[in-house]
Amino acid sequence: MFDDQALDPAIHDREAFESGVGALDDYLRRFAAQHRLRGISSTFVLTESIRPDHILGYYSLSAAEVDVQRIADSERKRLPRYPVPCIRMGRLAVRSDQQGRGLGKLMVACAVDRCMQVRRQIAAYALLVDAKDLVASAFYEHMGFKTLSDTKSTLYLALGK
Repeated sequence: MFDDQALDPAIHDREAFESGVGALDDYLRRFAAQHRLRGISSTFVLTESIRPDHILGYYSLSAAEVDVQRIADSERKRLPRYPVPCIRMGRLAVRSDQQGRGLGKLMVACAVDRCMQVRRQIAAYALLVDAKDLVASAFYEHMGFKTLSDTKSTLYLALGK
């Protein structure tokens, strides 16, 4: 069974995590805990119940906004004419020896669920992601994300009506 929980440096072994992307590994090791304390972003880790210290993957979330003019025309007509509040998934990484198991999709689903919980208390129109390349863009598009009108690298998933 998998657990999705807030990063706890006292429990989760950040040093052993390797995704194959140095910048993502470095973020988890050096900055994720600091960013949480400073109110910049919150990092959540995916572990297995039988081995809670072993990080299989992680994602980070933070507050964001997007200019309504960047959202698809079909959705824009129902929105105010000023920037709308969103939540940004700034990072998503899966441990290299676990890639191909669907854990990235699972973590996106966990992030969406977390956003929906937050949305009950604080308004947020969509989950934003910044895709690092075309492969990542295709991954998010396959999950229902749409590209913003002025860039192919930033995508969004509306969180409700």
